[in-house]
Amino acid sequence: MNRSPFVVFAALSIFLGTFVQGVPLPKEVDPAEVPNFYELFDNPEAHLSLTDGPDTIHFIGAHGYPVERHYVTTEDGYIVSLFRIPYSHNLKNQDEKKPIVFIQHGLFASSDFWTSIGPDDGLAFLLSDAGYDVWLGNARGNRYSRNHTSRSTSHPDFWRYSWHEIGYFDIAAAIDYTLSTENGKDQEGIHYVGHSQGTSVFFVLMSSRPEYNRKIKTAHMLAPVAFMDHMEDVMVNTLSPYLGFNNVYSTLFSSQEFLPYNDFVLALMYSVCLPGSIVSSFCSSSEETAVSKSRKNTTADSVVSGVMPAGVSTDQILHYMQEHQSGHFRQFDFGTNKNLKTYGTEAPPDYPTELITSEMHLWYGDNDEMSAVEDVLRVAETLPNKVMHHLEDPLWDHMDFATNWEVRQYINEPIIAIMNEYEAK
Repeated sequence: MNRSPFVVFAALSIFLGTFVQGVPLPKEVDPAEVPNFYELFDNPEAHLSLTDGPDTIHFIGAHGYPVERHYVTTEDGYIVSLFRIPYSHNLKNQDEKKPIVFIQHGLFASSDFWTSIGPDDGLAFLLSDAGYDVWLGNARGNRYSRNHTSRSTSHPDFWRYSWHEIGYFDIAAAIDYTLSTENGKDQEGIHYVGHSQGTSVFFVLMSSRPEYNRKIKTAHMLAPVAFMDHMEDVMVNTLSPYLGFNNVYSTLFSSQEFLPYNDFVLALMYSVCLPGSIVSSFCSSSEETAVSKSRKNTTADSVVSGVMPAGVSTDQILHYMQEHQSGHFRQFDFGTNKNLKTYGTEAPPDYPTELITSEMHLWYGDNDEMSAVEDVLRVAETLPNKVMHHLEDPLWDHMDFATNWEVRQYINEPIIAIMNEYEAK
């Protein structure tokens, strides 16, 4: 998760939802009579397409690295895309057996997130040059994973999932697939790296299906998100009282695509975040001081802005809002009646994180509004095999794990060193 124009649109959605509650809707509306305002006002002659811009294949291939795209079908029928850097063109090690690393993005993001900073500092590139077989995941519903064996993205059933299903099904399928490849055969497991939601889904899988712990060599949680009691993010604190419970707001908001990856949304977000916009302050996770600006790779920031949001289900957002209100790290709350049918209890069960036995490395900072230190320490207490990595930089925030100028020194090289040490054994 990260602060974005999401808060602007989510707040607007709640306002409109409240406003229209008292307005009677027509019983029957012919879809053909409803104008498509985007098409009506769109001028193709003066249109700069954003969704036709570079993708992960371009971001990797442009730097000379080989890249592959793989399609994996999950147990519940979703078809997710994985991108792979099979070997390093610098090492020319295509014929060697290489340890596998799988990297998973956060909420609103995609595999593009890991390639934005380029080969000198980007984790995916550095891992490839360190001799690893690198795989980049994409959660169901984002720009690269919008297919299903029987469901259409235009139907709400496609979007009836939260990050629980992403962890339980998508990550499990991805791990199994990487180990089924020619390079993965006979390997005991993989190394895993996740950021934000990429950590939540790992906690879900390893606690719900503990047999997968045997397939993990080392796991690296960047800005871990499980418990959310102390989260200071304005977006979450503003919206969770409305969306963190089963009520009219969460019902209207549920099971649909939020901020879809299309030109209209990307252009609107661009306009909202212009320096002169009256709501531009919502687009930043910290004060826009000269010091904070100098901490970021602005080129990488611009690349990320052009590919996010990549597409999510509103149920992913609702699940996080529920966590914030309940104080639990637990499964999705469907309401008492459906909880009884689904779980056999009135409240959803907590994730048994004490069952996570794989080697867990938790990387966290003091200035992270989405992953508070107290919440990281709370989940750490439940993990039997963890190593804590506290960032000494007092300004280190949620997005620093990807776009900070010194991310190579403080995060990426230490992670690679830990993996190398494991492989040396």
